[in-house]
Amino acid sequence: MDVSETKDNFMIKAELPGMDEKDVNVTISGDVLIIKSEKKKEEEENDEHHYRAERYYDSFQRSFQLPGSIKADKIEADFDKGILKVTLPKVEEAKKKEITVKVKTGKTGKSAK
Repeated sequence: MDVSETKDNFMIKAELPGMDEKDVNVTISGDVLIIKSEKKKEEEENDEHHYRAERYYDSFQRSFQLPGSIKADKIEADFDKGILKVTLPKVEEAKKKEITVKVKTGKTGKSAK
């Protein structure tokens, strides 16, 4: 799992090889984001000479405490080729703002050039 931050969003990226979109579940419970995946597969082969049965089970779960500075109703998840990307947009107040401060020099208070 990779967690990163941009000016506008928090991003979570999870590699879930072998999982299909139907196997992945992203939910929010209170202020916790939960990512779960579960896959079950059963194979059976039977002919006159042999019998074979195999069962596979794989599960995964991660939880993330959400900061209060996100828009929970705007969270988006995208799953493509085993990669889950969850985008958590920040509220306006949480975005970093850049302010330019004019610097004055000397005792006269004249602006620097």
